[in-house]
Amino acid sequence: MSFDGLFTRAMVKELRDAIKGGRINKIHQPYQNELIMIVRANGKNHRLLLSAHPSYARIQLTNEATDNPPDPPMFCMLLRKHLEGSVIEDIYQIGLDRVVVFEIKSRNEIGDISYKQLYMEIMGRHSNIILVEKERNMIMDSIKHVPLAVNTYRTVLPGHEYVLPPEQHKQNPLEASKDDIIAALDWNSGKMDKQIVSQFAGVSPLLAKEIMHLAKFSNPEAVSEAFLSVMGRIKVYDIEPVMITGAQKESFYMIPLQSLEGEVKTFGSLSTLLDRFYVGKAERDRVKQKSHDLERFIKNELEKNESKIKKLEATLDYAQNAEQFQLYGELLTANLYAVEKGMKKIEVQNYYDENGAMAVIELDPLKTPSENAQSYFSRYQKAKHAQTVVQEQIENAKNEVLYFENLLQQLETASPKDIEEIREELEEEGYLKNRHRRAQRQKAHRITLEKYEASDGTEILVGKNNKQNDYLTNKVAARDEIWLHTKDIPGSHVVIRSKNPSPETILEAANLAAYFSKARQSASVPVDYTKVRYVKKPNGAKPGFVIYENQQTVYVTPDVEKVLVMKKG
Repeated sequence: MSFDGLFTRAMVKELRDAIKGGRINKIHQPYQNELIMIVRANGKNHRLLLSAHPSYARIQLTNEATDNPPDPPMFCMLLRKHLEGSVIEDIYQIGLDRVVVFEIKSRNEIGDISYKQLYMEIMGRHSNIILVEKERNMIMDSIKHVPLAVNTYRTVLPGHEYVLPPEQHKQNPLEASKDDIIAALDWNSGKMDKQIVSQFAGVSPLLAKEIMHLAKFSNPEAVSEAFLSVMGRIKVYDIEPVMITGAQKESFYMIPLQSLEGEVKTFGSLSTLLDRFYVGKAERDRVKQKSHDLERFIKNELEKNESKIKKLEATLDYAQNAEQFQLYGELLTANLYAVEKGMKKIEVQNYYDENGAMAVIELDPLKTPSENAQSYFSRYQKAKHAQTVVQEQIENAKNEVLYFENLLQQLETASPKDIEEIREELEEEGYLKNRHRRAQRQKAHRITLEKYEASDGTEILVGKNNKQNDYLTNKVAARDEIWLHTKDIPGSHVVIRSKNPSPETILEAANLAAYFSKARQSASVPVDYTKVRYVKKPNGAKPGFVIYENQQTVYVTPDVEKVLVMKKG
């Protein structure tokens, strides 16, 4: 839990410095549990994110762009009615709890000044955003409704009195003395980091472990000194936002943490840090929920085709015996005089063998000699035919496997909009039944591509799914622009909007191709590039499938930092 009460305190200061006194111009609710407010302050627009996401709840300024739904939710409409055009008079924290209050001054329908409070409660899956009429302390609405049946301590519903979350009655660590620290902890019980969390407000297990690490888990004197050293720095906002990327997971905090091993990256502000840490995390969580049925369907189809290939290859092995069946038929025909009905096998000389070896032929005792010979000729004809048909079926099944592997890779980096396009593609290809109403089907769908910018300013476009790939390669790209794709690996089509890009731009575009591919976690990924004129889509090929020639190959290791820097919008 990196976003603790002390981190919240530092974030409140960052917000106060940036948007206190600012005017709320626009409000959006791009997702079920998240709000974006456009606040005009200090001569610029700021995007304030308030997230009550059960796993990624936070408050910050953000530069990340979001797609807004065509029909705003009711809570968003209410906020627009009461808060757009209002002024943020103050921002403060309740004690060291993860509760932030926005004091907002606005005017009501008849022009009189009114005061509202917007509460941001960051409490894991219980996180909430609540609009309160200040004079009556009455809840106007919240992003999550909490009835009495769910929480007996307080009800969060329109018309009810706003009640703060229950107090923890812990000591303020920023005001604790050495004696307070020693007195608060039971030095004989052990688990000192957990005791620090339980006794002092706003301290997360992450920070408590850092204190114990600095104290080298030794004596009360060392622990109190480490505690006071850390709190002394935090108290005066001597912060250095960092993200630590370890082998197992990523962590962040407002000061460096010596207790965590891994690569350390420093950021200029808490909001910039959170943008980097949470980039894609909440969206991937939403995508995972939205695409769960789609992913299961694709995996099932993939497994079915892989199983089909194994069965077909076994059939093909059997068909390889075609020449043997013909030989047995001819040998039986030449030796009909020696065969009697009821025999289970016969040994005859193989006239076609240069050494004159003997051949043992299995017989059906219920058939006549002539019928046994005819049976082998019949099996020969079937096996010959099967070789052609089965080989074709194996190729088709392998193409299906490649197709569904490609779709699975696309799901890994898909946005909610990309998911809908993948679902639409599967409906058009006949894999899924069309769930949309006729009016929706007839509505024109506008495909948008992700845009990136090379270090020299050259624009680079990326397709995130098959529809986008086809649109990019066949409709958008000019014939002499440069097209890239991972070599023999499912991935995105990438186009450099230049006829003669620099070697550096080609490597940057190759990094995008490798990152948006199945090999994004690999090193030295081969990426082919060629002119768009040499990229062709075969007749009848599946969406996104192309063949190309005259390519050159570069090798890159996907770098997410470079991808984020290059992203436009």
